[in-house]
Amino acid sequence: MRKDSLPHLDIVGHDIYEREAPHAAYDEFRRRAPVAWVNETADNGHHGAGFWSLTRHEHVVAVHKDWRTFSSEVGGTEIEELEPDSLIARRTMLETDPPRHTRLRQLVNPTFSRAAVETYSTHAHELVHDVVRRAVAAGPVDGVYDIARELPIRMITGLLGVPDDDAPQLFHWADQIVYNADPDYSPAISDQVDTDPYRLLPFRSPVSLQVLEYFQRLAAARHGVDGGDVLSVLTNALIDGEPLTEREQGTFFLLLLIAGNETTRHSLSHGLLAFAEHPEELQRLRDHPELLDTATEEVLRWTSPQLHFRRTATTDTELGGVPIAAGDKVVTWYLAANFDPSVFPDPHRFDIGRSPNRHVTFGGGGPHLCLGQWMARLEVRSFLQALVEHVDRIELMGEPRRVRSNFINGLKSLPLTLHAST
Repeated sequence: MRKDSLPHLDIVGHDIYEREAPHAAYDEFRRRAPVAWVNETADNGHHGAGFWSLTRHEHVVAVHKDWRTFSSEVGGTEIEELEPDSLIARRTMLETDPPRHTRLRQLVNPTFSRAAVETYSTHAHELVHDVVRRAVAAGPVDGVYDIARELPIRMITGLLGVPDDDAPQLFHWADQIVYNADPDYSPAISDQVDTDPYRLLPFRSPVSLQVLEYFQRLAAARHGVDGGDVLSVLTNALIDGEPLTEREQGTFFLLLLIAGNETTRHSLSHGLLAFAEHPEELQRLRDHPELLDTATEEVLRWTSPQLHFRRTATTDTELGGVPIAAGDKVVTWYLAANFDPSVFPDPHRFDIGRSPNRHVTFGGGGPHLCLGQWMARLEVRSFLQALVEHVDRIELMGEPRRVRSNFINGLKSLPLTLHAST
């Protein structure tokens, strides 16, 4: 076993992230060992060969742009090491490299393009103002369930082709799947029980089967039908003249279900928390509405809903003068990169006027740049507009509770009151 670069620091264990985002540890890694070796042990809840941990912005960007050297397809994008059958069964668009990745992405690119998303701006504006007005009128609310969770669900169901009545159950399943290390959600806690019976399922979650079965029920009615929604596209898609398998269709649908919800939900919930803790920035935005675009980017940087992704070196290489061997896992920590002081002066200051703001919340560039980035930006921007119009201040009514996950930087409860503007 290789020696841990900084054995006294843990940035892998799920319990760490349930308590707080480990910014102090990221800062020390970035200063002392920006390309650090981390062993996977029982102490941090992982079992594997270990990985290279990247906490500097420049290294995260370099890895994501160089897909030939750092592959998503070889080994997958989760820290977990997958056997070949598991990798095939759980593969989504995320776990492919060009050219197949490009062809899969092209299937849904038109739906999530910047131009297409702009056509939803009026709808997003109306939805978010309705959500915020109701929250203001309600008094004490949970900022996660009553506000942040509502908007992305109500935006994405139509794009996916999911009946509105099915949305609550579908997104409940999605939470159970992606929060697979949190006992408040998961029926099979990934680091505490034997999940080997589910190793062929996304996130090792038995709930994945319910989403895959649901997709197939809806897909059965979409064969040969040009419905204009994602479900219809996936059901009838051809890649190199061949249809996607049922499992490929289902995992693609699950990916979009999770990705289309998680980034925005946690940007909004952490954004509410940020403005509650920095009321002067909400007043600043109210006084200077021209800062709306930079405020949107700062919320996205500050919140960093996706904590990491993993790549695998395809050849012997090096990063920052550190040799990396072919087959080594490389983990890019988005949250750490977004607080790199060499790129973001005074990074631990929430500054809605920050510019430039080269955050990696949607990835470090390259072919895997987040498909839903324009939708997320639209929703966050609309949300900030609604706050400026309807809310004077945000009062915390209790301690926020964080999701137990080293994968998603999420809040599961945020008790607060939105006080109406006068």
